[in-house]
Amino acid sequence: MKALINGRIIFKDRIEEGLSLIIGEKIEAVVKKGKEPEGIRVIDCKGAYIAPGLIDLHIHGYLGKDVCDGEEESIRTIAGGIIKNGVTGFLPTTMTVSMDVIEKAVKVCGKLMEESKTWNGTAILGVHAEGPFINPSKKGAQNEAYIKKPDYEFVKKFKDIIRIITLAPEMDPGFTEITKIRKNTDVVVSMGHTDADYETALASTRSGVRHATHLYNAMSGPNSRKPGVVTAALNSDVTCEMIVDTFHVNPANYKMVYKMKGRKLCFITDCLPAGGLPEGEYTLGGQKFISKGIECRLPDGTIAGSVLKLNKGILNFYKNTDVPLWECVNCASLNPAAAIGIDKYKGSIEPGKDADIIILDDEFNVLKTIIGGEIRYEA
Repeated sequence: MKALINGRIIFKDRIEEGLSLIIGEKIEAVVKKGKEPEGIRVIDCKGAYIAPGLIDLHIHGYLGKDVCDGEEESIRTIAGGIIKNGVTGFLPTTMTVSMDVIEKAVKVCGKLMEESKTWNGTAILGVHAEGPFINPSKKGAQNEAYIKKPDYEFVKKFKDIIRIITLAPEMDPGFTEITKIRKNTDVVVSMGHTDADYETALASTRSGVRHATHLYNAMSGPNSRKPGVVTAALNSDVTCEMIVDTFHVNPANYKMVYKMKGRKLCFITDCLPAGGLPEGEYTLGGQKFISKGIECRLPDGTIAGSVLKLNKGILNFYKNTDVPLWECVNCASLNPAAAIGIDKYKGSIEPGKDADIIILDDEFNVLKTIIGGEIRYEA
């Protein structure tokens, strides 16, 4: 066991000092300073924040590697990179490419899930399949040549690996496939890359859609007369992802979205293979894109994903709102855990939960990342 002392512990509803966190594989206890059990390793946090490990529900790549490479080495590289950003669990995210490529990538991630629990990198919690069941008019940086109609059989085939499936509900007349997914699997159906009108989007949430992919981006609305998917997501009970890099969504929207969604808001990176690397030209799913500053675009100017680090996304949101810091942290830990149904054992600092812990300085730089009680990264 270990005792984390002299830190500011970020709980789900407050921040406290003068307490020590006792951890094994699980969080064992929170005790007053000086009351730590004898004979255990003491880690002096020297005034830093002690926070729950972060969970990224939507990330395509990092350090030059793409989930759709379909290679074990690519997934290992991504996992070994984002652990330095405090991410203790992630959903490697595929995109709209050929079904053969998607299936290969999903299988590789599934094969590595057990091993990832103990390797020196972020643990794989499942896969987010973004596409190919999307609307061509809102394809964004996805390849239109590979877009297909929603298909329950694909989801069924990988129901033990896929955690989230992004699709356009209007491409599924009568929500037939959505209903099958809801009734027969635990996969979270997310509306994204969609041009649905408000009524269709809202109706889909009553048929099985439980999540919204990168709110505001690649979806219809909001408009005073055509409120679109954005307003349906805000008005319904679905959880909502948001890319908090200050570019994909103007920070002026942050406080409003938080007020409407609260614990249903999940920060994501939607990070591309350029993440963690210098500006330049890269590829995503075989398509070239240019990374410059915080922007990633296809050659025609279409906005792609980001190069955001999730720990810095929390700071972006905190500095642009008056939302309490612990709630900002929840948006990258507890809320994503709840979105995929694992909040009983991950996502917050509570006795009995997995000891997935990060230690951060005041600028949210990661000093240590701990998964299952083991230190996997130290700055």
